[in-house]
Amino acid sequence: MVQPTAVTSGWPDDPAPLDLATAPVPEYGTGSLADVLPTLVAGQGAPGFAPRIAELGPADRNCVFLIDGLGWEQIRSHPDEAPYLTSLLGSSRGGTGRPITAGFPATTATSLASVGTGRVPGAHGLPGYTVRNPETGELMNQLRWKPWTSPKVWQPYPTVFQRAHEAGIHTAQVSSPIFQDTPLTKIALSGGTFHGRLTGEERMDYAAEQLACGDRALVYTYYSELDGAGHRFGIDSDAWRGQLMFVDRLVQRLAEQLPPRSALYVTADHGMVDIPFDDQHRIDFDEDWELRAGVALLGGEGRARHVYAVRGAAADVLTCWREVLGEQFWVASRDEAIALGWFGDEVDERVYGRIGDVVAAAHDDVIITASVNEPHESAMVGVHGSMTPAEQLVPLLEVRS
Repeated sequence: MVQPTAVTSGWPDDPAPLDLATAPVPEYGTGSLADVLPTLVAGQGAPGFAPRIAELGPADRNCVFLIDGLGWEQIRSHPDEAPYLTSLLGSSRGGTGRPITAGFPATTATSLASVGTGRVPGAHGLPGYTVRNPETGELMNQLRWKPWTSPKVWQPYPTVFQRAHEAGIHTAQVSSPIFQDTPLTKIALSGGTFHGRLTGEERMDYAAEQLACGDRALVYTYYSELDGAGHRFGIDSDAWRGQLMFVDRLVQRLAEQLPPRSALYVTADHGMVDIPFDDQHRIDFDEDWELRAGVALLGGEGRARHVYAVRGAAADVLTCWREVLGEQFWVASRDEAIALGWFGDEVDERVYGRIGDVVAAAHDDVIITASVNEPHESAMVGVHGSMTPAEQLVPLLEVRS
């Protein structure tokens, strides 16, 4: 494990960059996505686990329904489109009416790995959308798994599902068939049986059936289309609101079919923010000579960037990024981000070099695009990744039978 170094300063006096201590670090160990499954299986008697989210009570049968892109603030802002979800807000986090945190960065690959392994990003090793592979020097897209990298080498820890299955808990994942054989599924969500179902309604019905298949059961199901609508059209669009209405009905459909002694938990991998298409809110790295100076690779995504410097230039890149972006982004060195706990309380040796020499997390409504190298991502309306409440806070809604 890498031991973090002390946080140092050295910022220029003018302009004053954001104080790194003001970044709202995820609640690793007590209230993050990485803590959900270990808490649930501890309550089911699986050896080697202890409850981490103190507010959650045990249940014999647990179902986790993860809705991609369904942030806490988005539910609260749309009571008309999501009446059932809104009615469950008070149940969140064991009846406290509070959200949990996704983890940093608040992005799908990182969050799903945190959910499935029960480990923080610094341990499971998926600390961003794209990160540098220290073995090859190339950027690795951890959502699309390109270029190909051995999944077991990249993420060697067993999943919570695998350990629960070995403990005699009936374990199943119910999702779209397209996810069955993906590397991300293999390293984050494998264990027990995978059941591919095409429609959302089919997934809800079959998840309920799987819950009833054992005296102790752990079932995971997933819906991605809300996130897709947010990226393409934004969360202030009719398309996104229509998806939210559909999601609301799916949750109610599943809740009404729970077998006895069951708990349903509705959560998400991140929230989302819409970013206007203008130069004030979208800074194009590919067109900005100051930000490009000394940079070998630009990783991460628009609101959570990993910046990899050419040899010997890390300090200069850090200074430049703070001078240019420090009033809008929390800009940290790798060791500062680690010491502050952005990636959790542990960072494995194999993961250390995957984290950028500089890590930039958005504070304001702004993103760093890359119009040449990331044309698809640069065209997105809704985005996520940073530690702001709209991105970081996710529900843990609960229904019990």
